[in-house]
Amino acid sequence: MTEPLVFLTGLMCDARVFSAQFLDLSSDRAVTVAPTSMGERVEQIASDLLDQLPHRFALAGHSMGAIIAMEIYRRAPDRVARLCLISTDSFADTPQIAAAREPLIVGARSGRLDVVMREALPPEVLAEGPIRAEIYEFIQAMSARQGPEVFVRQMRALQRRPDQQATLRKISVPTLVLCGAQDTLTPVKRHVFMSELIPTATLRILEDAGHFPMLETPTLTTEALREWLALPHNPA
Repeated sequence: MTEPLVFLTGLMCDARVFSAQFLDLSSDRAVTVAPTSMGERVEQIASDLLDQLPHRFALAGHSMGAIIAMEIYRRAPDRVARLCLISTDSFADTPQIAAAREPLIVGARSGRLDVVMREALPPEVLAEGPIRAEIYEFIQAMSARQGPEVFVRQMRALQRRPDQQATLRKISVPTLVLCGAQDTLTPVKRHVFMSELIPTATLRILEDAGHFPMLETPTLTTEALREWLALPHNPA
């Protein structure tokens, strides 16, 4: 039986960030894009999503969405048929990183969300090339639509997120770790580390992508997802 696929969006993104993948993959399976903006703790967001999601599903998260995906797997491994982690890492915030988020929160609350987003997600997180400016403008438009309250909630959730290295070691379903070679926010080495922790991991590095491979290299990203969705389940 073909499992439904659930996408989890990253920081200040909406369903449009997965539009190319949604259009392609929904031709032969149910596909849902779930929000990641409903709470101030990763654990709360994961718990609320589990109340709404199908009994068993394939789960793919980008950036913060992948952080929540790891927590969903930790809480309900029997419900996740396969897992994909895109442009992310498994570590908790250090005290220094958590503290550095505070000025961003203050800025968002004072009406400077566009400026704050350029600090949190500068253009350099995308691969160099002629489409960088267009993609970055699109990311900023998604952010503006989400608004400052969502930014504050997501920053709080990131500050308090648990370390998931122990979770990765326990994963037993087909898992894709996907990243862009030019991602300066969550570099390739973070994904190599995660893939080495996960017993069932496949690592894919897309050379012409940065932090948003779904937008930067949509065809290659969709192909990688299709290959992952076709992987056989591991024997019990």
